Amino acid sequence: MIMTLAKPILFLTLIAGLTGCVPSPEDFETTPVKIQTPEGEITCQLYRQDRVIWDRAIDFPATKLTVPQADAYCKQEGQRRLKG
Repeated sequence: MIMTLAKPILFLTLIAGLTGCVPSPEDFETTPVKIQTPEGEITCQLYRQDRVIWDRAIDFPATKLTVPQADAYCKQEGQRRLKG
């Protein structure tokens, strides 16, 4: 009985330990930035300085932009800062 429980317990302990090692986007957040666009001001949450995959809009004029459009502006801003 002990041997049949040992493997699942060891497996769950391993999974729990590895879960703590996986970074989340919150670990890499920078101070939000505001950018001006033809559609209005967008507030962007930028993340790591060397990547833009998580960059996203957290506030934008919803009557003029969709979420994907606003996020695209933020990714462009992240790329601009990456090159700059």
